[in-house]
Amino acid sequence: MVGRNRGPAPRNRELTAALADARDLPDGPARLVELERIAAQADASGDDRSAVDARFALIETALLHGERWRLVEPVRRCLAVLDRRPELFSDIEADLLLRHQRCAVEALLGTPRVGLDQVRSVDDLARRVGADAEAVAELRSRIADHLGDEPTARDWYDRWAAAEPGPADGCPGCAPARRAELLAGWGEWSAALAELREVLDGTVDCTDQPERALVVALLPWLRTGQPERAGAAHVRAYRRHRGERAAFPHLAAHLRFCAIGGHPGRGLDILAEQLPRLDQPHDDLPAMEFAAAGALVCALAVEAGLGGRTVHRPAFGDRPATDLDVATLGAVLLGIATELAGSFDARNGTGHQSGRMAAWLAERPVATPATLPADTDPADDAADAAPDDPEPPELEPAPLTLSMITAALDRRGDRYAVDDGGTVVGRWGAAVIQFRQVGERGEILHARALATRRLPAGRRIEAYAFCNAWNHDRLLPKAYVHDLGVELALAGDVSTDLAHGVAPAQLTVLLDAAVSTGVAYADAVAALP
Repeated sequence: MVGRNRGPAPRNRELTAALADARDLPDGPARLVELERIAAQADASGDDRSAVDARFALIETALLHGERWRLVEPVRRCLAVLDRRPELFSDIEADLLLRHQRCAVEALLGTPRVGLDQVRSVDDLARRVGADAEAVAELRSRIADHLGDEPTARDWYDRWAAAEPGPADGCPGCAPARRAELLAGWGEWSAALAELREVLDGTVDCTDQPERALVVALLPWLRTGQPERAGAAHVRAYRRHRGERAAFPHLAAHLRFCAIGGHPGRGLDILAEQLPRLDQPHDDLPAMEFAAAGALVCALAVEAGLGGRTVHRPAFGDRPATDLDVATLGAVLLGIATELAGSFDARNGTGHQSGRMAAWLAERPVATPATLPADTDPADDAADAAPDDPEPPELEPAPLTLSMITAALDRRGDRYAVDDGGTVVGRWGAAVIQFRQVGERGEILHARALATRRLPAGRRIEAYAFCNAWNHDRLLPKAYVHDLGVELALAGDVSTDLAHGVAPAQLTVLLDAAVSTGVAYADAVAALP
């Protein structure tokens, strides 16, 4: 890539070819080893550009698998090159590297495999973006909280809330949820709910919302005597989180709600469904919290007379499959949580994480169990609610309008946002899907599905082959590759001419098809090696 002020830097053709081959390897250990070899060889030959490209590929692979602890070294090496040879980096790459630096700092919050000296990286980030930047204040607050230094965490929290946004910030739509998590951890229940108000009111544009905010609000609502709101929020958020790979960190909150909200039986159901994910978590922190919350569910289930139930634990590695009674499962989960908390505390030099998990395990129900809404898929709800013979208005064609599209999505129970141009945008699993009207009279419904997973530019041939195979074997959506320069976005679209109008019932069918096929397409992209 061309730098800011100069032409392309000299490249070692052998390394360039090796890097292209490495990017075509399946994601996994072999790819990581080869990329590390290429980066080291590039360092030795003085080819800084190839070294940076290899390390950006390493970072991409680590982020794809949720292994943020692998970011630390390649990010550090890239930053060193940035300081020494800034002309090698485009503005986009430089800003992207700052965001990667933030993720590398966050890695120490997720796993004890990252040394505590990574805290010093916050000082380096402050040098680059400013000591008063929002990202710097947020990281200092969260690190202090992780170490158990609540006074310092609260001080930096106040600075974080007042800071201006910058290039290294995380998702602005999720910032209220991140702040509310801290407040809830300090027992500031009402303050946490106040922080979430705009997100819960639907005024924040983020595809992870409102489900992430709903999860953060579960315990504050229980603690402030609002079990019905907590129950409705749990059911709604879990519909999404139960199948999302990236939602594993939210599952502990769902389990804690079931435990202290008086629903241990439902907690056991969730444990049985989600237990396999504990074997391959993204980070150690969510694994520790899931195990602790699961142990709490088991303890309260035994107290409620549910100790005779069994939960199937599938085989993993050398461990055979087995059916565990509730008490035995609780002991297994307690052992996992205790071991992970001890690893964090040994690294941190404090006892805070062990103490925090012990406090979770001591929790008891705080409210009379509220009746939970029906826990079914929104599409199933719509199918069950639809009469065999719809009323005539449901079958009466009318010109396509934006309000008809949003009304159909509302009937499905979906979350979405509408931009200034009238495009409806939402996220379903691994797909971001847009609905808009095109044509002279807005008579064409255009649905575009974008897979959240991106591929490196070096895998262009593979991406084209995938899309060609998809278009050959399936009718919807029409798949194609969008070249972004440093990476490839895989998208698909469906256009339906509704010049003669569309009935609400027909529009619902069209949206159902667009969402289901768009999600299937994005899942296929995510499953690519």
